[in-house]
Amino acid sequence: MRPLRPATPSGSSGTVPDPDPANPDGPQADGSAADPAQAGEARREAAEDKVVKGPARRRLPFAHAVRLPPPRQAVAGAARATRAWARRPSGRLTLSGVFLLALVTTTGAVGAVVVPSAVRSTTPVAADATDSSVAVVPPPGALPDGTAAVVPGPPVSPGFSATAVPGGVATSAPAAVPGTARPADAIAEWARVTGAKVGVSPVAMQAYGFAELALAETHRGCQLSWTTLAAIGYVESRHGQANGATLKSTGRAEPEIIGDPLDGNGGRSLIRDTDRGLFDRDTTYDRAIGPMQFIPTTWQEIGADADNDGRKDPHDLDDATLAAGRYLCKGGRNMTVPGDWWGAILSYNDVRRYATDVFDKANEYGRTSRT
Repeated sequence: MRPLRPATPSGSSGTVPDPDPANPDGPQADGSAADPAQAGEARREAAEDKVVKGPARRRLPFAHAVRLPPPRQAVAGAARATRAWARRPSGRLTLSGVFLLALVTTTGAVGAVVVPSAVRSTTPVAADATDSSVAVVPPPGALPDGTAAVVPGPPVSPGFSATAVPGGVATSAPAAVPGTARPADAIAEWARVTGAKVGVSPVAMQAYGFAELALAETHRGCQLSWTTLAAIGYVESRHGQANGATLKSTGRAEPEIIGDPLDGNGGRSLIRDTDRGLFDRDTTYDRAIGPMQFIPTTWQEIGADADNDGRKDPHDLDDATLAAGRYLCKGGRNMTVPGDWWGAILSYNDVRRYATDVFDKANEYGRTSRT
């Protein structure tokens, strides 16, 4: 406990002068010597005042008072600059746009995962007879074209009738026995009506239409239309009637259509024999074969058995059309995309005039079939 300070003497001015810090025991204002007890008390009070009051302190923001290493200083500075920018009109607008973009992206990602899992898987429409899988045929209502089809686009995009197949999912059936009816007979009525509109025989139309149905199940992303296949069939062999051939009711072109030797003459490519004459009856040079004019090496790679007769026959329009569709759809192409369509046709025959002829004919078939 600290004793109370003595009362101020009467007659004084009411204030007690502070002791001299250099000489706390020095003389008083009136020249008299200081009382030792009072001098000691004054020294204690001066010391306590210094401890309580202390020197004046400068207030600093916390971020400036704490010293950070250089990397963290840079991060803190960037954070302050970002907060300042976010308070401006441009910052608020940009942040809103980024938020909306993130929301749309997240929604699309979720849809890409959820929607495919919700779609019921289907059975392929066709399978090679040489495979161990079950062969299937489409129901009569599953037509490759019709009133639900999209009208062909402008000439810059060959997206003719790449449509959803009316009639639902194909139904499965036991594997076909060689010699029985071709699976394409399931769309005979559609082929008869549509063929009359576009000027193509019903047998050829069945081959083109069935190939579209088969590819819609086995190559879903390709979206290849029968109009493109029919256009290639027309340009290559007039639908199996080149060189005096006739397209039989079975879909086979007879006599067999075999092109000129690929001997490098007359603008033709030079391809020496690769099949020992098995397909093209030529042991010196390769020749294009069948109504879709496949080179033997390509047929050996991509050949198909669409009519379930037990063999892959390049002279059968059913087999040749399905094989041509598989070839066009290679590499994950989407035939409703102009770049993919032109790339596919030029890979079939790398001649600009050829691709233009196929485009014009396919566009004509697409428009005529809707009249």
